[in-house]
Amino acid sequence: MTSAAPAIAASCGSGSFDAWLADFKNDAAAKGISQAAITSGLNGVTLDKAVIARDHSQAVFNQSFEEFSGRMIPPRLTRGSNMMKQYGSVLGRIEEAYGVPGEVLVAIWGLETDFGVNIGKFPTIRSLATLAYDCRRSDEFRAQLLDALRIIERGDLAASEMHGAWAGEIGQTQFMPSSYFKFAVDFDGNGRRDLLHSAPDVLASTANYLASYGWQRGKGWEPGTPNFNVIQQWNKSEVYAKTIASFATQLSHAP
Repeated sequence: MTSAAPAIAASCGSGSFDAWLADFKNDAAAKGISQAAITSGLNGVTLDKAVIARDHSQAVFNQSFEEFSGRMIPPRLTRGSNMMKQYGSVLGRIEEAYGVPGEVLVAIWGLETDFGVNIGKFPTIRSLATLAYDCRRSDEFRAQLLDALRIIERGDLAASEMHGAWAGEIGQTQFMPSSYFKFAVDFDGNGRRDLLHSAPDVLASTANYLASYGWQRGKGWEPGTPNFNVIQQWNKSEVYAKTIASFATQLSHAP
C-alpha cells in the first residue's frame, strides 16, 4: 500500500499546489497528452483562492420562472430577433444538419452570454486546476482539466485564449471542456473548433450537443415534450430550461 500513498496524497488538496500540479502533469503525460500541450497549458499556473471561495459559497437558485424569465428575456428579445436575421442562413444550415431550430440556439446563446458579449474573464486552466486540486469536486475537475489540455493539443484554442466563467465554462454558450472536446464542431470550415470567436461554430456545436442528447427534428420544445427534456440536459434547472423554451417561442413569433 505504501507505494500508492504518494499518488493518493497528491490527488487533492493535502499537499502543496505545486506538488499536486507536478503529479498532474505526469498523469496527463501518462494519459497520452503531448508535452507541448502540457507545458503551454500548465506551466506557471497558480492556485486561485477566489475560485475556491466561489465554489464553496454557491447560492441556491431559487427564483421562480416568472421572476427569472421576466428578468432575462425582455432585454434580450430585440437583439435575439436581430441575431435570427443576421445568422439566418447559418441557422438554416445548422437546422438541416442537426435538426435543432435557430430559435432554441439563439435563446441559449442570449441567456448564457448575451450573444457572446459576457463570456467571462477567468483564466480557464487556472480555474480548473484550482478546482481539481480542491477536494470538493476533485475528480470531476481533474477530468475537465485533462480535456482542456486536449482542446489545446487539438489546436482549437491556445491556452492563453482560454478565458471564461469561474468554474471553467468556455465560449459563447459556456461549454465545460469535456463537452467542448466531445461536441464542438468546425462549422465555418477554418480548421478550428472555436467557441470563443466563431458564431457559426458556437451555434452548430450547441445544436450538436442537443442532437446528441436526442433532439427530435420538427417537434416542439415546450415543457412536457421530449425536446424539453433535452433542453434539461443542457441545464438541469427547470426554471432555466423553461426560460430557454419561452425565449425560443417568443423568438419564433418575433417580426
